Amino acid sequence: MMKDRAPCSSVTVNQLEKYAEDFSKIYRSEKGKREELRAAYQQLHKHTEDLTTNYAALKKAHIELEEAYLDTIHRLVLAAEYKDEDTGGHIMRMSRYSALIAEKLILPSKEVQNILYASPMHDLGKIGIPDSILMKPGKLTEEEFATMKTHCTIGANLLSYSKSEVLKVGEEIAISHHEKWNGKGYPQGLSGDKIPLVGRIAGLADVFDALISKRPYKDPYPIETAVDIIRKERGEHFDPDIVDVFLENVDEILEIQEEINSMEDSTLSDVSYVSRGIGQKNNDHA
Repeated sequence: MMKDRAPCSSVTVNQLEKYAEDFSKIYRSEKGKREELRAAYQQLHKHTEDLTTNYAALKKAHIELEEAYLDTIHRLVLAAEYKDEDTGGHIMRMSRYSALIAEKLILPSKEVQNILYASPMHDLGKIGIPDSILMKPGKLTEEEFATMKTHCTIGANLLSYSKSEVLKVGEEIAISHHEKWNGKGYPQGLSGDKIPLVGRIAGLADVFDALISKRPYKDPYPIETAVDIIRKERGEHFDPDIVDVFLENVDEILEIQEEINSMEDSTLSDVSYVSRGIGQKNNDHA
């Protein structure tokens, strides 16, 4: 019996040795793979860190570029509005009013942002209006008023052919913010929804802020009177839907007014701006 078992034991030992050798090879192979995976992971981790760093740098550069872009627009507006020192906060207020109205109309956030940035350019064309007309404290003649009205087309021409979304919106606002819902505005005599929505929004915001602000030719209207004028012009001067949104959110509008008026160091504190022709007849300033 013992002689019969010996070969079996020998075979078993040989098999075990082979198994051990195979296991050793597998272990070395797996160890190598683990090392390769570890090296790949470290490389991937480094790439991830590099990507994160590059993304942060690109994001910072994008923010700086956007800030420079908006600052350029701001300075462009300042250049156009530098002739009148009475309305420093007007641009900031009306742009905030415009953005609020756009938001309450449930426009996409990008459109709201574009309106916020573009609406200050509504009167950019006044840079081409002679001081003798622009700064005249009294009533304009027919000829002077005709010249004043050209600021809409001048502004639109200055902003035309741009690839920038903000400047495109600015062009629409410049050309259309004096149009009226009933078709009696200028320069194109558009009516109803043929007037670009951004122009309808900025036009109302511009009118309201001018009504409640002091001008060389008038004292500010009381808030109640200004709101009543907006209400009465529903369906005449202004888009009825925009008037409704304005009236529903007039408290927030007034909060914006108070907030900006209370700012000691506004970036628009030195802005010279004139907005005229609000609630007046054809020969008054526009």
